[in-house]
Amino acid sequence: MQKVIRYVVFRTKWGYFGLAGTEKGLLRTHLPLPEPQNLKHRLLEGLPAPQYDKNLFNTLQRQITAYFEGTYVNFDPNIPIVLDEFSTFASRVLTACRKISFGQTISYGQLAQKIRRPAAARAVGRVMASNPLPLIIPCHRVIRSDGRIGGFSAQGGTKLKNKLLQFEGEVLQDPYVILSEVRRRQTESKGWS
Repeated sequence: MQKVIRYVVFRTKWGYFGLAGTEKGLLRTHLPLPEPQNLKHRLLEGLPAPQYDKNLFNTLQRQITAYFEGTYVNFDPNIPIVLDEFSTFASRVLTACRKISFGQTISYGQLAQKIRRPAAARAVGRVMASNPLPLIIPCHRVIRSDGRIGGFSAQGGTKLKNKLLQFEGEVLQDPYVILSEVRRRQTESKGWS
């Protein structure tokens, strides 16, 4: 039986962002575009009979909105994602990439080493180019070993990748943002809501 695919397109400070998924987890994300119809078309391309659901991954919608407003957000690693269409190798790469923290970067080669395939830097790059969940799996944080930015397959290309990296760097330079994150972590560790 085919699982029902649901989607939502919502406004962020950078434009419209899209999520698509099933009850099993998140299938796709799409980085912001200025026009919601263009984003919806790109997000849903090839998905059978998707249904609109404004409450889809509601907490994640709020986190993404906050991210683009300049809030320090490390997306919850427990957000369920669906990587069934990917090989074991690609799933391992995407899962390892998901662990790269806000404002941090890693080279394609270092990511290959993390999955114990040190000679697979180019293959890692190809997996990054097919990432169905940009931002949640932060492929924009993977750069070349010489420190240059490398490629980026999302609409906006390397210009957008550079903008995301600079944005995260600026957020980390803001003492208020850092203090807010420290307080949030303290609250979470005490079990407060």
